[in-house]
Amino acid sequence: MNIEQLISDLFYIKPEIAVAVTLVVIVVVDLIMGKNKKALPFISLVGLLIAGILVVQQFGTAKFVFKTSINSSLMAIDNFGSYFKIIVVVSSIFIVFFSLSSAEIKSTYARHGEYYSLIFGMILGMFFMVSAADLILIYLSMELLSLSSYVLAGFVKNSIRNSEASLKYVIYGGVSSGIMLFGISIIFGLTGSTNLYEINSLIQAQSFPSITLLLAGLFIIVGFGFKISAAPFHFWTPDVYEGAPIPITAFLSVASKAAGFAVLIRFIKVVFVDSVDVNGFWHLINVIDWKSIIILLSILTMTLGNFAALWQDNLKRMLAYSSIAHAGYMLLGVAVLSNEGIIAIMIYFIVYLFMNLGAFFVVMLVANEIGSEEIDDYKGLGRSIPLLGVALAIFLISLVGLPPTAGFIAKVALFIALIDANMIVVLVITILNTVVSVYYYIRILRNLYLVKVDEERPMLRINFLNKVFVLFLAVPLIVFGIYFTPIIDFAKYSLNILGL
Repeated sequence: MNIEQLISDLFYIKPEIAVAVTLVVIVVVDLIMGKNKKALPFISLVGLLIAGILVVQQFGTAKFVFKTSINSSLMAIDNFGSYFKIIVVVSSIFIVFFSLSSAEIKSTYARHGEYYSLIFGMILGMFFMVSAADLILIYLSMELLSLSSYVLAGFVKNSIRNSEASLKYVIYGGVSSGIMLFGISIIFGLTGSTNLYEINSLIQAQSFPSITLLLAGLFIIVGFGFKISAAPFHFWTPDVYEGAPIPITAFLSVASKAAGFAVLIRFIKVVFVDSVDVNGFWHLINVIDWKSIIILLSILTMTLGNFAALWQDNLKRMLAYSSIAHAGYMLLGVAVLSNEGIIAIMIYFIVYLFMNLGAFFVVMLVANEIGSEEIDDYKGLGRSIPLLGVALAIFLISLVGLPPTAGFIAKVALFIALIDANMIVVLVITILNTVVSVYYYIRILRNLYLVKVDEERPMLRINFLNKVFVLFLAVPLIVFGIYFTPIIDFAKYSLNILGL
């Protein structure tokens, strides 16, 4: 690659450059300002807004960049990648606001420079993940994301459960990373390439041992499964979600999961799809039965997540198992192996962003006031937090997938994709899982409003800005539940994955 080509290609990663520059600015300002950390969240917000604008400007671009050979490139800049970058940017903006209100993060004021630097390290890793067209870049970007998140999971040092969460996260992450790297080495040993598009051509042109390819593919899926909290790679999720600071838990549950799904979809579609028919269904190269594998993972994930959530008394831990269940629902969109399935996942993520972040934000505000995340401590709180109680009801109803919230639209899009693929048995299993989820979500609302307590709970002090912020998360769920055409059109516009 010559210098001119390199400079030309840098033009196409302006969002990544903006994130990297913001990270450097945060470090420098932190060093210069010393103990005064007040400017750091505002620098973070400015950097995210700039990165978001640059991502929006990239819509409509379809280009391979950073070529390593004539037919091989490290990144694919396309609408699909830009869509998930928008999800990451919006989630990150919310997380910065979360951090401003979090008692846990305020207790680490002296280390806010490291905190915001690590968040931008995660964002940079996610940006490269969703556009990566090479297994080596996928691995490196996942490691950048993981290493930053390991530290953030244990950022509040005065909490024992925080340190435990971070240690478990590192151990599980290291194991999954090693298994994934082993799978990548097998693929490289077979094909002599790590580029996704080259591997696709080589698999179609040559005959490779099916069992070896299957083993390599499954090893790589372990890495992706760890990122999206899919069973049986989910073991880290409940402990880390419960032990990490709530803003980081929320960030991992949405942004990190979005990046994991984006790279999983790109990996399967680019490497193993032979063609896409006029109805949008994918025809796989006959080497690995991805449909059966992903259906199995999906059913296992949603069933384990929902039934484990039934027994939880800690709200963060319950939402962790809920997050696992939702990963199972979204995996069905991949299992469909069609464009409709991917559109359903993309719609789901827009809605999931608002409802999951909203639920965690309310939990954080209540925890700030009562010092507890236990579900039993929510008894009789409905009258003490009127706005938060109604907002939490909206978030939980949307997580179930009931009208008139946008969660209903997300579930319907997924169900339609399953019906189009004639996966009726799987659809019935999914509906039954949704019915199970009603119990543990309604349990929280029951404690808020229907359980009588001996004495009236005092009104909780929630400042005006936090109330406004709650509305920013809750109102879109009602609006998109009634008028959902824009998010469907946006998902369809962003569907195209470069080269296929």
